Amino acid sequence: MSTDGTTPNIQLGDYIVIQRQKYTKLQKFGSLDTTSTLGKETLELKSLLDQPYGSTFKMCVKETKTGKRGAQRQHTLELCSDTELRSTREVLGISSSGADNRDICDNGEAQALKSSDIEQLREACNESSKIIEKLVENSKTFHTRTEYSQEKYLLKKEKKYFEFVQIRQPTIRLMVDIFYRQDAEKIMGIRVDTLSQIISYSGVCGFGSYLLYESGTNGLLPAAMMNSIGAGTEGTLVHMHPGNVPQKQALLALKLPLEQQKRCVSVNLYSVLREFYQGNVAPSIDPTEVEAEETLPETPNEEQPEAVEPSTKKPKLDEAPLSGNNKGPLRWQIENKRASALMHGKFDSLVVAAKEHPSSILQALLPLVRPSRPVVVFSTCKELLQETYMELKTSGKVTALHVTSNWLRTYQILPNRTHPEVNMSGNSGYLLTGFTLK
Repeated sequence: MSTDGTTPNIQLGDYIVIQRQKYTKLQKFGSLDTTSTLGKETLELKSLLDQPYGSTFKMCVKETKTGKRGAQRQHTLELCSDTELRSTREVLGISSSGADNRDICDNGEAQALKSSDIEQLREACNESSKIIEKLVENSKTFHTRTEYSQEKYLLKKEKKYFEFVQIRQPTIRLMVDIFYRQDAEKIMGIRVDTLSQIISYSGVCGFGSYLLYESGTNGLLPAAMMNSIGAGTEGTLVHMHPGNVPQKQALLALKLPLEQQKRCVSVNLYSVLREFYQGNVAPSIDPTEVEAEETLPETPNEEQPEAVEPSTKKPKLDEAPLSGNNKGPLRWQIENKRASALMHGKFDSLVVAAKEHPSSILQALLPLVRPSRPVVVFSTCKELLQETYMELKTSGKVTALHVTSNWLRTYQILPNRTHPEVNMSGNSGYLLTGFTLK
């Protein structure tokens, strides 16, 4: 939702979440020619332009191609109203059911329609309710099933033939669920409950300066922290990373206001530490030279030994470092200078989510944190945090140390059938938390 409380419209360049029943997918709407694939269905997205987020669209078959993977259908999207979304049981008017399933034999002969008949039916009919109605009519066992068994049958068929999608605006919760389901390793196995505890322990809010080091979470951690900092506030975030360019997909997907984006400074860890300890104050810079530099390709400086990130945000001109040439400073130099200034002022909390051993990273970054401020370290390996715990305990730099692990259990809540979900993740990493001492 926008700052004035209205629902924003979908624009070119936006990241969108496409939801088909319980399945969600993050997609960039880069141009009018953009398409998205949901299984064997290909969706043309051009009709989404200028429509409000939360709108529901009907998938209308445009073309069917037969390939090695079977029938591949290309769909256009047609805006529809929520009144069209009714349950299949309501549409079909099913009222009868059996007492139990003891006489049902699962021998594959219950459905009179053949696969070829069903494919022809899909081509001729674009409504899932009508397809399912034919399947029910030609099923020898449907009306003898229990009501619960019928519901499962209808849900299974709806999942396959459902022709509606909803376009949602990306949120932290949606992106965590999508990234975790697709490939949990790409976000270091951080589940939504673990992410919420990281944000809670770190004390991130709209005031103060915060320091984050992460080894690669698709931009999830900086996005969550900037989301907690909020728009129109005074909070700033220095986002340190080990590579050439930071991972920012989740941060870009949030589509934060420009002033909020500028308060997130992404820098290479080793490069900014060198700037912090060795950098010099630069003289004033000609604005036209900085503007010209903004158009250069985003590549690291060839003379820079460490991998550094060429940021896309424009900083204050009087904070830029010397570039060593007549074209003005490079982006990574500007961002290093901005981060270095914040580092001299020190931070109100430190968050580290490292694939590597966090010990040396903490040694370098702890002096940058004010006394009595929270420290949060995430790792997928318990032993690394136990070693770090003992080192911090011995050093006396951090107090109230705890190592914790989350275990989340989700439940299906339905009438007369409430139970834990069958598939659950056993672990989402470990947290080491504490508070700095003077």
